[in-house]
Formats: sequence, structure tokens, C-alpha cells
Amino acid sequence: MKTTFLPRRLAALAAALALTAALTGCGASGGGSADAVASTESMSAAAQDGASGGGVPHLDPGNATAENARKVIYNADVTLESTDFDAAQQAVLEAVETHGGYLSHSDLSGSAEDQDRFLNLTVRVPAAEYRSLLTALGNSANLLNASESADDITADYIDVQARLTALEAQRDRLNELADQAQTTADLLEIESQLSDVQYQIESYTQQQRWMDDQVDYSTVEVSLSEVKALTPETPAGFLEQAGRAFLDGWDAFSLFLKGLVLTVIYLWPVLLIAAVIVVVLWKTGPARRARRQARRMQAAPYPAPNAAVPNANTAPNADAAARNAPDPNGSASPKPDAQKENKPGPKY
Repeated sequence: MKTTFLPRRLAALAAALALTAALTGCGASGGGSADAVASTESMSAAAQDGASGGGVPHLDPGNATAENARKVIYNADVTLESTDFDAAQQAVLEAVETHGGYLSHSDLSGSAEDQDRFLNLTVRVPAAEYRSLLTALGNSANLLNASESADDITADYIDVQARLTALEAQRDRLNELADQAQTTADLLEIESQLSDVQYQIESYTQQQRWMDDQVDYSTVEVSLSEVKALTPETPAGFLEQAGRAFLDGWDAFSLFLKGLVLTVIYLWPVLLIAAVIVVVLWKTGPARRARRQARRMQAAPYPAPNAAVPNANTAPNADAAARNAPDPNGSASPKPDAQKENKPGPKY
């Protein structure tokens, strides 16, 4: 009898477990929403207080405490330039190391000979040292641009945390049901559900760890350029702009000539083969033209030796002689013109 009613008990326990998990998730989400609204109001009030006092506390993660801390991801983009690239690069690296940061990406291009080196760094720094690092970077070289962004993920973090809590409670209950199972079919069903729950727990755990990493360590993109002259703070006048344009044009022309010479050097085998072909065609050109002329002369027909060639100039004289020739009967045929002259005119 126990074996007969066990599946029903398992089904009832599973339904109760699912209902409990749903209620737990809804309650956690509702609580998270309320906490998010309250935190937003406190953050706005802190921002107003900071604005009246001259500071910006909601953009400084170093001011957060365990009670009022929100899950905020801070990112910044800093653009620098320097005429002494080596010294500026060393100052940037020292600032990162001093504030406990590390490099997650580094890219260096250009050459010292051309004075066009460019350094791109992706820095991860503890959130507490975020503001101090930005100040140190601004002092390491000439600052051109600095932009910041803050992404508040508090609501998402609370939602993930609530889902993890509900899934862990469901996993514990499924383990208890697995201990009470008395048939193989019930045990397999429970293990299947337990596997799905464990997979979701691992997925949400990984997502929560990523959020913690992004919140605990801020990301700063640093761009450092090597220049011949620093960008002036005030706009340049017309004459200065014209002088820069002239120098930039000369630099571009020099680069073009250098590239052209290098291209010719790279293509020297092709150019050599093309030159040999042109010389061969030029040397053999007269001989080929003479052979073509000889073939045309051989193909043309020659006239017969005794054939009389009619002359177009003698044809009119022959016709005139035929008209003036005497009639065989002894009478001369008058000329057409004479007949017209002897014809009497009309009588009136």
C-alpha cells in the first residue's frame, strides 16, 4: 500500500515545492523592486546634496558603503597625447600599478622614427581606486578628452539573487524527495528535475559572478598618441592653421613619394619582365612589318602581258568618230546639231 500511494505523495510534494518557489521568486522580485525605488530616491537625494556641496558622490564608487551600496558598473574613456611618448607611457603604467589595477588589453602601433606611435590600453581597476586613477592619468600627459558612464544593474542583480535562492531551496527539496523514493521510475523523474535545477543554478551563479566582477573592478580605456606639438587649448588663428596645413601637405607629399619608391622596389621583378618584352617588340618591329608587306605583295594578282587596258580618256573620242563616220551608201549623216540648225522655225 505504501508503494501504491507514494507517487501521489511525491506529486503533491512536487506541486507544493513549485508553488513555494514561485511565491519566493515573486516576493523577492517585489522586494527587489521596492529596494530599487528606495535606493534610487536616496541616490537622487545624495546627488542633490553633492551638487550643493560641489561634489558628485553618485559617480564615485569609493563613497559607497555596505548599507547604501548599489550595483553600479563604472566605465571611462581617456584620450591623451604627449611629445615624449616613452615618459608618458611609463607614467600611465605606473599610475595603473599604483592604484591596484591591471592591463586586460594592450596595443602599440607606429614607430619612434616617424613619431606616430599610438598606445591603446584597457585597464581594470578596483572601484575604490577608480576616481584616483582618472586623476593620475590626467596628470601623466596632455588630456584631450575624458568621458565616463555608470550602468546601474541593482535590479538585475537582485532578480538573479532571488532566483538563485529559490532554485537552491528547490534543489534541497528534490534531494529530500530522492531519499524518500522507493521505485526506480520515481527516482529517475526526481533526478531529471534535479539536473535541470542544477543547470539553472550554475547559469545564474555564473551571471552573478560576472556582475560582481564588473562592479568590483571598473574599466578604463586609455588612448595615448605621440605628437610633434601638443594641441593648444585655444583655437589657432588663420595664419597658424595655414602654416600647419602647409606642413601637413608637405608631410603627406613626402609620404607619397616614399610609398611610390617602395612600391617600385617591391615590383621590380614585374617591371624588369615588362621592360624586356618592350625591348624585344621594339627590336623585332621592322622585320615583322617587312614580312607582312612581302606577304601582301605575293598575294596580289599580276595583269596579262598582251592584254589591252582600256583607257577611259579615249572612250569619248571613239564615240565621236563613230557618229561622224560616212554612211556606207554614200550619204553623210548630218550631225545632230546641224539638223537642229537647218530645221525651219514656226511660221506666223
